[in-house]
Amino acid sequence: MVTCGGLCPGLNNVIRSLFLELHYHYDVTDVFGIRYGYHGLNPANGWPPIRLDLETVSDIHESGGSILGTSRGPEDPAVMVNFLRQLGVQILFTIGGDGTQRGAFAVHEEARRQGYPLAVVGVPKTIDNDIQYVSRTFGFTTAVEEARAVIDGAHTEARAVLNGVGLVKLMGRDSGFIAAAATVASGEVNYCFIPEVRFELDGPAGLLAVLEKRLARKQHAMIVVAEGAGQELIARDQVRKDASGNVIHADIGVFLQQRIRAHFAGRAKPVNVRYIDPSYIIRSKKANTEDAILCDRLARYAVHAAMAGKSGLIVGLLHEKFIHVPTPLATSGRKKLDERGPLWGAVLASTGQPLSFLNP
Repeated sequence: MVTCGGLCPGLNNVIRSLFLELHYHYDVTDVFGIRYGYHGLNPANGWPPIRLDLETVSDIHESGGSILGTSRGPEDPAVMVNFLRQLGVQILFTIGGDGTQRGAFAVHEEARRQGYPLAVVGVPKTIDNDIQYVSRTFGFTTAVEEARAVIDGAHTEARAVLNGVGLVKLMGRDSGFIAAAATVASGEVNYCFIPEVRFELDGPAGLLAVLEKRLARKQHAMIVVAEGAGQELIARDQVRKDASGNVIHADIGVFLQQRIRAHFAGRAKPVNVRYIDPSYIIRSKKANTEDAILCDRLARYAVHAAMAGKSGLIVGLLHEKFIHVPTPLATSGRKKLDERGPLWGAVLASTGQPLSFLNP
């Protein structure tokens, strides 16, 4: 088994449940943990796998992170399959997001090309909950719970000072599910911004004018922004990508903080912005109860799929049923929050924010 990409609550739970299902129900004697993502499947990188046993996994679910380590970036599928053949591995569990699962499918296809009987089964991991044809990925409810606590703290800070503005940036590179859900859960947010819904800062309908009226009326405000929101507002010389091929977004949180301060300074009005970015703290948390149960069930269904000879798929939860999704289908795009759907409707009702921050 291998964990790839960014950290997410529940990784150790999945590792543990995969091992326990293999050990107790299928009498599998040799289970390896690949270290530092796909880099560990290339022997040239010098990270040999570790052999997992009952002692190794006994209490790992009590901690966040991944005992196997993780990384971003691809490796040559032929090299990875050859390494797995040398180990005698016939099942590979890939725990990661869409980039990880695309890599897993490349391994699946290379094994078929070589005629090697290898089952490759993915357990979708994305804290952003943006995997297609999957209702909820593990780590999401923990992230929302932790984000709510941060929002509530920022709101307390904002209310304690004159013209206090709490500004919290949450995960959500291309989809705003965490920001929206945490906004509704908290009930203290006045303005929520997500990648799926464009907004403007300037002009009579822009955030700055709306915020100025709010502060004149209530003397405090609470803003939540997803990391991928408002990218079109920030001028950049070039677009860069990370090792997984994802666009590296500009920091919308810092940008909003600076623009809000500059706006009120230009009007000689005092403003106190409390900016918080809890992203890495939230990612490192251990899974809450709901996620722990989901991790366990996903892992067990993944083992059943692999032992049945299935390959080139992910296991997911859809409409309260556990299903197999062909990997190419799951990775053909990213799930987006529907701005006409019930979750965004709940955000609008909870915050009372304008339906649009776009000027006519």
